Amino acid sequence: MSRAFNFSAGPATLPEPVLRQVQAELLEWKGERASVMELSHRGQAFIDCAAAAERDLRELMAIPDDYHALFLQGGATTLAALLPLNLAGPDQVADYVITGHWGEKAIENARPSIRTHVAASARDSGYASIPPRDQWRLTPGAAFVHYTPNETIHGVEFQDIPDVGDVPLVADVSSNILSCPIDVSRFGVLYGGAQKNLGPAGLTLAIVRKDLLGKHGRDLPPIFDLANQASNDSMFNTPPTFAWYMLGLVLQWLKAQGGAAAIGQRNARKAAKLYSAIDGSGGYYRNPVATNARSRMNVPFFLADAALDRPFLHEASAAGLLGLKGHRALGGMRASIYNAMPEAGVQALVDFMADFLRRNG
Repeated sequence: MSRAFNFSAGPATLPEPVLRQVQAELLEWKGERASVMELSHRGQAFIDCAAAAERDLRELMAIPDDYHALFLQGGATTLAALLPLNLAGPDQVADYVITGHWGEKAIENARPSIRTHVAASARDSGYASIPPRDQWRLTPGAAFVHYTPNETIHGVEFQDIPDVGDVPLVADVSSNILSCPIDVSRFGVLYGGAQKNLGPAGLTLAIVRKDLLGKHGRDLPPIFDLANQASNDSMFNTPPTFAWYMLGLVLQWLKAQGGAAAIGQRNARKAAKLYSAIDGSGGYYRNPVATNARSRMNVPFFLADAALDRPFLHEASAAGLLGLKGHRALGGMRASIYNAMPEAGVQALVDFMADFLRRNG
């Protein structure tokens, strides 16, 4: 078997030690004489597995006791629709700061249930920068302020947590959760799909300050009420048990790597190496994002001659570098270098880019 380096934006690469452990445990898990994916979520074995994953998540992120940690289904897009229903009444206003595709999706999913306001948008820049904080037009008394700290398609990432006063800050952290330390207490809600930095597709996390739930004044179906999900330990209905189990293994792997601080340092090195290769190519490769907004997780780049895009991708695949095709909205290339991407993978990409330039530049 020869595994390639997978730069896909999501579902994304997983740590190889985790995959090997899953492989070894697939048929019989922890003496249960069955696979973890075959066991009841009501059984003690899985309840213990789920509780261990939550403990590790809380430890890695230093989640305060006054926050729920929810393990849900549906993806971040579903949460983008459910959170407004749970955090605001129909007549309340929520502010949205839009710096890319997923910010657009978030407000699109909120509009049917609440009044929305675009407090700031980087659309005029082609989503290549972040609007300065002093230009945001926040609504006094808003139910919450929503933003996307890292935009996977456009490769734009906030370098700090914006100050929005006492209004709850809601963040879609699908693509940069646990990529570095973060102060959870600065947020009302952190949410995101697991399939980029934490595990396989099918599981979605929501870290919610407890006092924000149960105040929407709506008659919600119980399955859509996050307070109900919290009171049922995220098991009101059958959860995605296999994805939850795998997320637990990834969290154990992250702890073994030294936690968020060590992973953050590694991610910074990887990003610096790749951006240096792009910037040092004499214009052969180009990243369009403002330097102070560049993502550590998703690096889009373009060749000077778009006619070479197809040969670049074909040769990269042959060299064991997968998933580099840019999003259809932008074209070009995109390298997603999440937590599980080893530094050796980024080095292999940089070496390939230099060789491709030498042969085709």
